Amino acid sequence: MAQCRVTDFFARRRPRPRAASSWAKRTWRTPSPAKLEPSAPAPTKGGSRKRARPSAEPARAELTRGEPAPPARRKLRLPVDAVKDLAPRSPAAPGSPEHPSPSKKTKKATSGGQLPNLAPQEDKVPSKATFSELKLCLQRARELGARVQELRTSAQQKDAGEPSAPEAKEHPAGPCGEKAPAYQRFHALAQPGLPGLVLPYKYQVLAEMFRSMDTIVGMLYNRSETVTFAKVKQGVQDMMRKRFEERNVGQIKTVYPTSYRFRQERNVPTFKDGFKKSDYQLTIEPLLDQEVGNMVPQLTASRLLQRRQVFSQNLVERVREHHRAFLASLNPPMVVPEDQLTRWHPRFKVDEVPDIEPAELPQPPTTEKVATAQEVLAQARSLMSPRMEKALSDLALRTAKPSSPGSPSPELPATPPATPPAPLKGVSQDLLERIRAKEAQKQLAQMTRRPEQEQRLQRLERLPELARVLRSIFVSERKLALTMEVACTRMVDSYHTAMSSGEMEKHVQLLSELLPDWLSLHHIRTETYVKLDKAADLAVVTARLAFLARAEAL
Repeated sequence: MAQCRVTDFFARRRPRPRAASSWAKRTWRTPSPAKLEPSAPAPTKGGSRKRARPSAEPARAELTRGEPAPPARRKLRLPVDAVKDLAPRSPAAPGSPEHPSPSKKTKKATSGGQLPNLAPQEDKVPSKATFSELKLCLQRARELGARVQELRTSAQQKDAGEPSAPEAKEHPAGPCGEKAPAYQRFHALAQPGLPGLVLPYKYQVLAEMFRSMDTIVGMLYNRSETVTFAKVKQGVQDMMRKRFEERNVGQIKTVYPTSYRFRQERNVPTFKDGFKKSDYQLTIEPLLDQEVGNMVPQLTASRLLQRRQVFSQNLVERVREHHRAFLASLNPPMVVPEDQLTRWHPRFKVDEVPDIEPAELPQPPTTEKVATAQEVLAQARSLMSPRMEKALSDLALRTAKPSSPGSPSPELPATPPATPPAPLKGVSQDLLERIRAKEAQKQLAQMTRRPEQEQRLQRLERLPELARVLRSIFVSERKLALTMEVACTRMVDSYHTAMSSGEMEKHVQLLSELLPDWLSLHHIRTETYVKLDKAADLAVVTARLAFLARAEAL
């Protein structure tokens, strides 16, 4: 029996004969319907559902024409005229008849049995999305260029209008007009302890700068060393980690004019490469009272502390001036005695107080240098004869433009009376005045309240809650009296806010002072006992305490 070969299996499954040139690469042309075989191949015996392979005759016919075989992997290349049609010449739709899509052209070419001519590989086929993105990028670039040109023009105009701009402020706004950080704008609200005459953030920074500057100046002055601004600047910046400029020195001079004497001196010994001995330098000398015995005064620690207190008082006085102006602008205006003012008005924005204007410091003498023809003529005027000077002045008068007659200034319209806002329309004006007067009286009492009164008010506000806690302790202990130590310890453990036993004892004493018929204290030997009336209505007790707290606040 003859042995079967493995390849006989494929012959049974696919009975079509294979051509000798079947290993050659077939072309990817779609045959036309005319060249198709008249009849479809018969199905295989095994009932296979696989598609039968096409015959190799068309491949052989193409190879006989002498055309090179196409590569194994090919990309569809559109013809040149199709690429030209893709150019965005008109806003027609991609599928419009005037601009058929590339897919339709390809379908037409393949249906005819011919492929379009291949474009060179170097030609890239842009799509409509690419053209739209390019258009958007170009438009954005033009807008940015116009914006840059406007900013440049405005900057040039500003420089031309303000040639001598002051130095940058201590806390300048951002490039896009950004506000100062929140820790600077709300610095006064975040201060610990009871509210008082808090300084703005920039004023406190200036006070710290004065303290550091006074320390550096005192060290150099006590060593009989010439104090220059360069030495002080380096020391202050090392202490504060902030910039220290001449503008800050001018602000210190404005606040405390009698603190230092400033001079411009030369031939000051320096040991740095950045300064020459012949250059002028700003020297600083502290102004001190002459001591007894004609001894050279020293800037001691007590004097440093005294000068620091004077500087802080001057800063507070400057804020007081702005606070006075704010009170005068209220409706109705308020007047608070300065010796009774203990805190700022609630609506007074402390951190928005204007910055201190720097005082003028001595500048080094400038030598006259002729730079323009006008300065040359001004210097040569003294050398001219009177007749020539008169002729030049007449010529200047003739060439000058006639000035327009001064027009009378228009009269400003009278300010209309202040109208109430829309929600208050129809409300009696007398009622509004009474409400405003009562509010002003309440704010005046709040601004002139002493720290002791403030602490008493805070304790009064806590008493209703503490009364409930104390009664629950007596009910749970089932006793008629408790020692002060035990009662305060239980109240500290039960109250929601952390508090010391000594502070809680003051609250209990205040409670017995306000309600002696409900809570009483009994001193027996060395102990103090607290006795409470558990039969009293707790709601009435808390209502009385709340009423007393409101009456005390007014």
